[in-house]
Amino acid sequence: MYPSVTDLIPQRPPFLFVDKIVERLEKTIKTSFQVTGEEDFFKGHFPGNPIMPGVLLQEALFQTGAALMAGMAGGGLGVVTRVQNAKFKNMVRPGDLLEMEVELTESISNAHYMKGTTKVAGKTVLVIEFAVASV
Repeated sequence: MYPSVTDLIPQRPPFLFVDKIVERLEKTIKTSFQVTGEEDFFKGHFPGNPIMPGVLLQEALFQTGAALMAGMAGGGLGVVTRVQNAKFKNMVRPGDLLEMEVELTESISNAHYMKGTTKVAGKTVLVIEFAVASV
């Protein structure tokens, strides 16, 4: 059994977009988030056609990366310093289960380079590369 997400990262509802740690290894982590449709952002994005904002899909992967970093030597608060190659391939709607995976590809001093993927029902929703600084 893996620790609670809230034991690893400082984010809390309503700005917590990771429910569960599915698997955590040295350089990879898998997490999930159940989108209920009750989230506040759906009130304005978009009424009658609710879609989870892409920036929040990215944030869910950043939070997944933070959970991976938790407990690493030289850890600390991870601050996103770069985002690149973000590709949005499908939309996320109420009732969807986000299945996220982040891999640590390289660490240099306090800089950590990661790539992440989010899927819903086996279909890729988002792929992204990002860098985080431990502060």
